[in-house]
Order: sequence, then C-alpha cells, then structure tokens
Amino acid sequence: MKKFFGEFKAFVMRGNVLDLAVGVIIGAAFGAIVTSLTDDILSPLIGSIFKANFDTLSVNINGATLMYGKFITAIINFLIMALVIFLIVKGINKLMAVGKKPEPEAEPTTKKCPHCCEEVNIAATKCPHCTGDIPAEE
Repeated sequence: MKKFFGEFKAFVMRGNVLDLAVGVIIGAAFGAIVTSLTDDILSPLIGSIFKANFDTLSVNINGATLMYGKFITAIINFLIMALVIFLIVKGINKLMAVGKKPEPEAEPTTKKCPHCCEEVNIAATKCPHCTGDIPAEE
C-alpha cells in the first residue's frame, strides 16, 4: 500500500498534472465570467432588440417545454469562450516566435532519376526502379 501511495504522489506531483489542475480552475473561473457576460449583459441587450427576455424564449410541445433561449445563450457562451481562447493561443504563439531563429533548410536526401523520374537516394549511382545509371551531381 505504501508503494501505491508513493506512485500516486509521484503522478500527482508531475508538472503537467499540476498545470492541468491550474488550467481547469482558471477555466472554470473564466467560464463563470463569460456566463455572467452573456446572461447579464448580452442576453438582455439582444432581448431588448427582439422585445423579449432572451432566456425565457421557449416552446411548448405536447406538454414538454423546450427552452431554446437558454440553448442559444449557451451557444453564445461557447462562441465567446472559443474566441477568447483562440486569441490567447494566437498571442502566445506570436510571443514564442519573437526570439526564435528560422530553421535552416534541410539538405535534400533524394534526387530524381534522369531516366524514369522516380525519387532515389541522393547517394545512389544506379536507379532501383529502371536500373539506369545516375550521373554524379556536382
């Protein structure tokens, strides 16, 4: 049992698990902010345009009430969160690329056979496809 708890402690204390936990907590807090933005600000504004409370939009079908206004609010929440996350990731990627040098182009590892135009190893002197002689490149 002691070995099990030791392995569990090592697993939990790894950096990526802690980073994930912090991300989930921040994501939940950010989700609450976006939900408040849509519920308390955007939905009433949109509702005032359509002269109705946006969250109370519903339809009654055979005794079942479908709250499509709340569903639309959830879609707006998702789109706002996706947009903000996209902008954050795009900004971080741009910051990460600021100090990096462009990678040099890799040397070619293949060349084309002058007889059959198939790709062959750069060091090949005979084509494995057509058995033609490949002249050495200068």
